[in-house]
Amino acid sequence: MKYDVCIIGGGASGLFAGAVLGEAGLKTLILEPNRELGRKLRITGKGRCNLTNDCTAQEVMKNVPRNPKFLYSALSKLPPERIISWFEARGLKLVTERGRRVFPQSGRADDVADLLSEICIKTGATVVREKAADIIAENGAAVGVKTKSGEYFAESVILATGGKSYPRTGSDGSGYKIAERLGHTVKPQSPSLVPIETVENVSEMSGLTLKNVVLTLFEDGRKKPVYSEFGELTFMPYGISGPLGLTASCLMEPEKIACKAYKLVIDLKPALTPDQLDARLLREIKSDPKADFSALLRGILPRELCRFAAEAVNIPETAQISGLTREQRLKIAAFLKGFSLTPKSLRPFDEAIITRGGIAVGEIDPASMESRFVKRLYFTGEIIDCDAFTGGYNLTVAFATAYSAAENIIQRKEEKTWD
Repeated sequence: MKYDVCIIGGGASGLFAGAVLGEAGLKTLILEPNRELGRKLRITGKGRCNLTNDCTAQEVMKNVPRNPKFLYSALSKLPPERIISWFEARGLKLVTERGRRVFPQSGRADDVADLLSEICIKTGATVVREKAADIIAENGAAVGVKTKSGEYFAESVILATGGKSYPRTGSDGSGYKIAERLGHTVKPQSPSLVPIETVENVSEMSGLTLKNVVLTLFEDGRKKPVYSEFGELTFMPYGISGPLGLTASCLMEPEKIACKAYKLVIDLKPALTPDQLDARLLREIKSDPKADFSALLRGILPRELCRFAAEAVNIPETAQISGLTREQRLKIAAFLKGFSLTPKSLRPFDEAIITRGGIAVGEIDPASMESRFVKRLYFTGEIIDCDAFTGGYNLTVAFATAYSAAENIIQRKEEKTWD
């Protein structure tokens, strides 16, 4: 049997492309070795699925640190507002939460994956529980896919195998090798949106979440910060995570981390100036001059952070606060405004939300997602060298690139313009 389209990968972008193609009446084949479709999609957003962000296409591009301009055409065709309306028109109720993050109202990522899977199946998609071994190309065009058990032929092929993050879901990087064998350049991959290990031992603070702080990332040799944002971060036994930490991880080069070229600085009291903090310390001292330093710290910091702070400013916890000098008070204020950590490494792929690197965007037509080297071969989603920050932006990219590929295939099928 020959299909209109063979989709390699039943994840977010593969299923979205399959749904759009199926609704247009095209005969599709989805190759997915996992027992269930959308396995990785089902665990995104801690099982809630932040499927997009209620913002403009331009704002999405601002949240894509690598190759944002490549996405201009795709996001123009399917901006976040159209993603929202697409899902709502098919019966999925959505809700917008803090940071304009859009989730299914049910709070269940399964509902998103189930909806896409059901549309694919109801519109006649054939699902084969196999892994693609290679793409069959003839006369410079993709015409099918090889698996261990045989060959499947199609007028076009979409490679939507994802990256290397969450390998337990099947993201093993095999799609990169398939693309390379067809002559494509694959940019080096590294974990992105991943916790950061630090040189400093922060295990005593593990589990502590700091809200309403500012995290700033500095790089040696640069006058301006690489990144600075207000929000939330969480301490882990080995370093930091949480929204601020994950975003900072996107902006660091692994080789520079190894050279200790970065510094993370946490402003624990962003609403106060150093002078205001000093005034507050003086009030605390005046109100109870016989108290020890540990009591002073407990009044302004979470308990888990107090011992680390005392060591950082080199003041004994048992010291009576009435004896604190102005120099010591300024040192305390400096720590509160600039708690510094040194990144040592990024956590591995199995803890990463997304993969950095992938198919070089210069080898993909941005208007259609078609390979510039192999006709009728399309790339969608995480396999492309475009990763974004947290907030629903990565799934937005997955859906937009899938839509561009599907739209181009549908148009060429209708116009019978296959070369």
